[in-house]
Amino acid sequence: MSDETRPKTQITDLAGRNVAANVRRIREAHGWSTYDLARKLKEAGRPISPSAVAKVEREERRVDAGDLVALSVVLNVNPSALLLPRDDSPTTIVDLMPGKHTDGGEVRMTASRLWEWADGEVQLFSAPKAEDDFQAQREFIQNARPPRRGLREMEALLRQYRLKDEEGHTDGPSVD
Repeated sequence: MSDETRPKTQITDLAGRNVAANVRRIREAHGWSTYDLARKLKEAGRPISPSAVAKVEREERRVDAGDLVALSVVLNVNPSALLLPRDDSPTTIVDLMPGKHTDGGEVRMTASRLWEWADGEVQLFSAPKAEDDFQAQREFIQNARPPRRGLREMEALLRQYRLKDEEGHTDGPSVD
């Protein structure tokens, strides 16, 4: 199939649209052209042509994980700054994915919660029952955080539940 007959890629997912807008915004904030960004990516060892950079910004080219890391490094931002909307308002609702979560619910949340999740501060979904919340938070820390950070965060989680117990709340497990 020639390039002339190949249908154009059109990015429709939230993350892809965010990457497109954020790459353009940050590139322009640096005062760089698409040629400048492409040159810097090539120098960094991840060549992406100027036309491919323009396609990313027009939502006509997908960015894979390696591209995302390279763009983040060259633009000097964390990957979340490219993946997420610029908004972190607690009142803005974000549809993270078009489908359903495994529990059947919508995959939507406030922009503020989305940033907290992306920064590794909270799990995306809370446990449905309060008594399961400690276990869910423990599993999140164990699976999503590196061991050293996880240990510090687990200690903080235990302190939080210990304080609840001392205040007479019985909605969580005993940590003694």
